[in-house]
Amino acid sequence: MQIDVIGLGVEQPAQLTNNAISALAGSDMIIGSPRQLELVSGYVGSTRQTLFDSLEHFSAQLKSQLEQGTEKIAVLASGDPLWFGIGRWLSQFAMREASINLMFHPNISSLQAACHRLGVAMDAVQTISVHGRPLNSLRSQLRPNQQVLLLTDLQSTPLAIATLLQDIGFKDAKLTVLERLGYSDERITQHHVTRLVNHPEVFDPLLVCLVETGSNHHQPVRWPTFPGFDDRLFSTDKGNGQGMITKREVRLQILSLLSPTAGDCIWDIGAGCGSVSVELAYWCAQANIIAIEQHPDRLYHLRQNQLQFGVERNLRVVAGTASDALTSPLAELPAPNKIFIGGSGGELESLLSSCWQRLAINGYLLVSAVMEPTRYSAWRFCEAKQRSGTASFDTLQVNISRGESLAGQLCYRPALPVTLLRLQKLAPDTNEVSYG
Repeated sequence: MQIDVIGLGVEQPAQLTNNAISALAGSDMIIGSPRQLELVSGYVGSTRQTLFDSLEHFSAQLKSQLEQGTEKIAVLASGDPLWFGIGRWLSQFAMREASINLMFHPNISSLQAACHRLGVAMDAVQTISVHGRPLNSLRSQLRPNQQVLLLTDLQSTPLAIATLLQDIGFKDAKLTVLERLGYSDERITQHHVTRLVNHPEVFDPLLVCLVETGSNHHQPVRWPTFPGFDDRLFSTDKGNGQGMITKREVRLQILSLLSPTAGDCIWDIGAGCGSVSVELAYWCAQANIIAIEQHPDRLYHLRQNQLQFGVERNLRVVAGTASDALTSPLAELPAPNKIFIGGSGGELESLLSSCWQRLAINGYLLVSAVMEPTRYSAWRFCEAKQRSGTASFDTLQVNISRGESLAGQLCYRPALPVTLLRLQKLAPDTNEVSYG
């Protein structure tokens, strides 16, 4: 089956290439939204037209047409099908169905049109889609003095965007709202976020936004722009960045030793209030982070930090003990290629063995230890694996002293030293069950 994916651009009616027009004319069926079908009404005659309402229904439609032997289908797409469009999903669908041949007909996207309307170079802005995605995910992607072009939906209104910007400290940010691009009643307006929040306006739902974040110097603690969040940014069980979190200086070492990258599945066992798992998810949106914690108060603050930093999409919070992590139903968690154990609930020895079995070959197991019995148990396990030839082992100890005032004088107060022990799994043990 031939599927032609036709980008419609932003002009009204759609301005199409000769190849796209021929594909429409030769199709047995045209699939699109009511607005899209209206845009091409001048190019098609009696060709059967079907409404697109959801990906689930769309998938069922395509499979049904395959079974019926339909030869040619045209799928209408807003703007450029392969830039935040339906094109990616269709490419993945076609990979699973060998009998499908895809042809893309690109057009100008609303984001491209917005840049040209404003005279802004496309390579000078970051483009983000919050269409069908949680608006809160912007928290992990916004930086000071940044230009961001947003593809929006009915939930990500200019008011909602302005409220989020103000909430995280970008009170000097500006929003340029571009409504109904390409229509005769196209409108472009600029708004200061504080004024928009205080004096809400009504906008057409068909819009894109250019965000200029400005600085966030109004915040007493700046929004993070580099690994090593200020401890005071975290919600904790003792307040003011104290409580059960891994402090910044140690956390930076852990981030470096784990080195999260796209495609990773990382378990954070004994996650506490989530400083490690939140930073892993924040700096590597393409990694899958799983935070496991049993203490109710810490779980509450872990979820608060997940929301605060906008990492709901790639940070999963699991309530349970360390031993639960390897038993039903948590044993059904995706197998990790990196594991960090920051707390074990007194079950470190059995937890190390179980985690080692689940860990992928060439994966890393990292243990944090403060108390001597914990450090000794972790060291003994690591030494045994290295001697067996199934792992390589490295360790370091972090000693930090923080400047404080004592009797009006500067002094440095040492924190408890933290030992980090890291194993890389080179081969399975001879008696080890393979988890793939």
